[in-house]
Amino acid sequence: MTPHTRIYLIRHGQVAGFDQARYNGQTDVGLTDLGVEQYHVMKERLADKKISACYSSDLSRCAIGADIICGQFGIEPVKRRELRELNVGVWEGMTWQEIQDKWPEQWQARLADLVNYRVPQGENPLDVQTRLMPVIAEIVERHQGQEVLVVGHGGVNRIVLLNAIGAPLSAMFNIEQSYGCLNIIDYYADGRATVKLLNG
Repeated sequence: MTPHTRIYLIRHGQVAGFDQARYNGQTDVGLTDLGVEQYHVMKERLADKKISACYSSDLSRCAIGADIICGQFGIEPVKRRELRELNVGVWEGMTWQEIQDKWPEQWQARLADLVNYRVPQGENPLDVQTRLMPVIAEIVERHQGQEVLVVGHGGVNRIVLLNAIGAPLSAMFNIEQSYGCLNIIDYYADGRATVKLLNG
């Protein structure tokens, strides 16, 4: 059997304001009670796994969950700024409706070219991929043959998953990432990756 690194990639739990279509980006929004409970459910789901390391976005909605889950493994989560969600610049914290009302042309421009369009003072998915994927590669290299937990965000996770299956960034929203979901990716020494579970 070819040795591989298994990454348990989860999305953070439900956040405040979840009931409105909104771009939180890198705004440090808090978890709801359900969001915290989702982490405790995930803790039970992963209890019998042999997780030896954990990496998390440094935003609290991820870092809190990493701490909840990792206590049972006796490991200290490593907080990485590179695992943060896409920065949506001047749109941070705004609802989709507010953006459409205030920035109608820019909203349409982003819809027309999701991959390349940058919100003023923000990032596009290519920028995120550039800061994110070297960290994923570093984790895989450092933990060959091990099982690792990564706590991320909806947009970040989509980029990791698309990379694993060799799909373009333009397909970002062909993948669902529900609050508190689990993805499993196996990375092999020869560079192959296999998605074993998606949005579970």
